[in-house]
Amino acid sequence: MDEDKPRRGDPMTSERRLRLWTVLGDAARGGAITIDHVCATAVSVAGVDSAAVAVVLEATPRELVYAVDRTAVELEDLTLTLGEGPCVDATTGGPVLVADLRVPECRNRWPAFAPAAVLAGVRAVFALPLRVGGISLGVLDLYRARADDLAAEELADVLVLADTAGAVLLDGALRHGVARDDQWPEGTGLHHPEVHQATGMIMVQLGVPAAVALVRLRAYAYSQDRRLRDVATDVVARRLRLGQDTW
Repeated sequence: MDEDKPRRGDPMTSERRLRLWTVLGDAARGGAITIDHVCATAVSVAGVDSAAVAVVLEATPRELVYAVDRTAVELEDLTLTLGEGPCVDATTGGPVLVADLRVPECRNRWPAFAPAAVLAGVRAVFALPLRVGGISLGVLDLYRARADDLAAEELADVLVLADTAGAVLLDGALRHGVARDDQWPEGTGLHHPEVHQATGMIMVQLGVPAAVALVRLRAYAYSQDRRLRDVATDVVARRLRLGQDTW
């Protein structure tokens, strides 16, 4: 299910980058190329149905930056709540390319995510890590309603677009100081600020690190069959307090 990137020095890769940058430039109509342009282009060149970009910073929960439609938002919500799936694995490794979530291998690897994604109408997932040099920023997630692999040309195109998305995110991060404090800048379209707030509150209440607080929040949401953002909203509104014996 996993693939390696093509060599950067390949002349065909340089030609491909130029072609895709031309497409992105046309989509931006002379303005700055943004994540929504990258996602829309990825949907077009890869023949997928949905796309999203999420950032994954060490000190904060996974955060959705942009999604092209409700299906992508739904799948990103599942990933955030369940803490598993191709889009999680890709953040710490190479691309994770899944042609059919219904096969036993996928259900064994992602026992909660795979059936939930299929129920949501997604059969194939292609998760591409966003890295610039040694900096890991997040993942470009592509979703397809039918079970099918990416063709070789489609894969080559979206790998270039993943590099582009990483560069776009890094440019915004450096301009807003993310490299200094490991926090994503305000005003970038973050979808779940309540998850960040709830994680911080649980850190204080239980005296635990952010990673442990997020695990507790996620475990409670999973045990109650609820979305993480809904549980987080209750925590922020003080309708729910996660004590030492709450799961």
